[in-house]
Amino acid sequence: MPKNSKVTQREQSNDHVTESVADLLAHEEPFDCKNSSLNIGGAPGKKVPQIEVPENDGRPTWNSKLQYILAQVGFSVGLGNVWRFPYLCQKNGGGAYLVPYFILLLIIGIPLFFLELAVGQKIRRGSIGVWNYVCPSLGGIGMSSLMVCGFVGLYYNVIIGWSIFYFFQSFQYPLPWSECPIRRNGSLAIVEPECEKSSATTYFWYRQTLNTTSTIADSGGLNVKMTLSLLVAWIIVCLAVIKGIASSGKVMYFSSLFPYLVLFCFLIRGLMLKGSVDGIAHMFTPKLEKMLEPKVWREAATQVFFALGLGFGGVIAFSSYNKIDNNCHFDAVLVSFINFFTSILATLVVFAVLGFKANIMNEKCIAENTEKILGYLNSSVLSYDLIPPHLNFSQLSTSDYAEVYRVIKTVKEDGFAQLGLDPCLLEDELNKSVQGTGLAFIAFTEAMTHFPWSPFWSVMFFFMLINLGLGSMIGTMTGITTPVLDTYKVNRELFTVCCCVVAFFCGLLFVQRSGNYYVTMFDDYSAGLPLTVVVILENVSVAWIYGTKRFMQDLEDMLGFRPCIIYFYLWKYVSPICLILLISATVIEMAIIPPGYNAWVQELAEERFQSYPPWALTMCFSLIVVAMLPLPIVFIARRFNLMSDGSNKLSVSYGKSMMKDISNLEEQDESRFILGAKPGEAPPTAPAGRPYLTPARNKTLDPNSLSPNICYGTSYQNPAVSPTTPTTPITPATPVSDS
Repeated sequence: MPKNSKVTQREQSNDHVTESVADLLAHEEPFDCKNSSLNIGGAPGKKVPQIEVPENDGRPTWNSKLQYILAQVGFSVGLGNVWRFPYLCQKNGGGAYLVPYFILLLIIGIPLFFLELAVGQKIRRGSIGVWNYVCPSLGGIGMSSLMVCGFVGLYYNVIIGWSIFYFFQSFQYPLPWSECPIRRNGSLAIVEPECEKSSATTYFWYRQTLNTTSTIADSGGLNVKMTLSLLVAWIIVCLAVIKGIASSGKVMYFSSLFPYLVLFCFLIRGLMLKGSVDGIAHMFTPKLEKMLEPKVWREAATQVFFALGLGFGGVIAFSSYNKIDNNCHFDAVLVSFINFFTSILATLVVFAVLGFKANIMNEKCIAENTEKILGYLNSSVLSYDLIPPHLNFSQLSTSDYAEVYRVIKTVKEDGFAQLGLDPCLLEDELNKSVQGTGLAFIAFTEAMTHFPWSPFWSVMFFFMLINLGLGSMIGTMTGITTPVLDTYKVNRELFTVCCCVVAFFCGLLFVQRSGNYYVTMFDDYSAGLPLTVVVILENVSVAWIYGTKRFMQDLEDMLGFRPCIIYFYLWKYVSPICLILLISATVIEMAIIPPGYNAWVQELAEERFQSYPPWALTMCFSLIVVAMLPLPIVFIARRFNLMSDGSNKLSVSYGKSMMKDISNLEEQDESRFILGAKPGEAPPTAPAGRPYLTPARNKTLDPNSLSPNICYGTSYQNPAVSPTTPTTPITPATPVSDS
């Protein structure tokens, strides 16, 4: 070593070593702090450069804002918008139902949807990682969300399988459910009795599609046609999500937009049909007295809750792939209103078509009862003097038949019941409320048999249902895969394929001949109460544990503006109170209404309510318990330090695709050596009044905020030291050798 080197002179000197690594670095060539991947504070008195977090941390991002919005719309707009919302609207006061729904959308739906979007985007993790950070004791929230996604995905894809079966059956004319099958016994041909007692579409659904048994206890074995349809459905879903948002984002361009094309086509076609205006008028005629019933508000809150997909984890997963400065408040409002107007559009379509069907059924009723009246006239049971002379029995209108019916009922007051005449009121037909599979696979399919070019409209309708279901399934699967892939280093493609294979074999439960009853069971018990509990815990953990003020500051740092103060009160008070009331109402309803299902009785050719047997009842409540079990387990385990907070399993990406394990960061942190200026001097804190800076903007950043790097202690920024906190002296820097 040269004798005149600085290190040799220092070794020969008796003076204390006062030169730190920072002094040595001062002799090096200057470098651009802002462009450096290791950007930290300098010596006292010098201007501290901005903290820059690499924009590309290795996490995939959406190709465009449109792709992301379509993904959120595809997830939130699902089958419930088509076959649940119109039923609730008709049942709960028509147009009057829209008032409580819209109010609850504003005070519950949008704020909670905004909350999920914000935490996912800020922390950039799936549901497990997000809630492990916000409140480790409530980390079971993410696991419960994952469990519910699993349960829902199992039976939801079965519905897609049913739609696939009907889709392929639609490529024939006439449609296979347009007429009852004929049974031949030698030279004698008779109509299938089960079909004759019900209807052609009902028979096709229960007998030729599901081939259902009369009780849930009789499994009846596998339905081969439904098993193959389920296999096709899982193959489609697997291909859509196997590459994450790289594949699902492209699928969403079609699966999210195509249903709107079909709905608008059906609306235009429906408005051209006779009776469509009657259906729409009946739909939106407000029954204002219904608004005073608590049940209407409870059902509106439940529909708002599930329409936006809150608690499933899909919303958080999708938003976690956003850029940190994305305006998620705008996204929350936009997607919520798109969802609402889609429900209105679907309601218009459904009741335009059902109004057309009601007119056909009413005309059929009038024709049948007119024949009865003619028979009574010919057999002298009724006198021709009762019939107004201007009426033509060959073409009785609705008003003409109503007049004849009224006259006969007045004259034959005592023996009128024995005549067996029906009033044939259009209002009665329109009041026959149907929902779910009854609407999609029975009522709507029956209406389409009367359409010109009925196979074309049937193909379009069921292809729309497939796409609506696929959009929701992509969100559900993302809610499962994203948190697992964030927490554990597993191969995405392999894990996705394994999930789909396991789900297919578990889904065989739903393609037995009794599988329809299990779909009803899972729909009633696996998601409702557990998801409501999950969402209220999400709300409480952010608003009361993490802190609403702190969260609002995080949002200001992230968005560049402070959200309206109303969100503070909605998150802190209004939403928790509404959710507690909703949970209470749900529990009371479950306690009052006996658990059961509507079974198809083949001999009677009609549905009959049956109570669940003890083993099925146990299964119902097991679904609730299993879905919520992670909540107390994780809470107790972390309360007694039996489980880590999960942060040591998370890894972060750095600028050059280098993965660095979080557990080693503290050991390898060299900033304390670089910042030391004198022996025994603690690293300088950030200058007073100079808070942390955000990566993309010159905004202040709370060191305890919901930053993805700060959350898990992964950023290379200078740790702030409180003035009141005692500091440990830094040991003098060791001599540097030439090697």
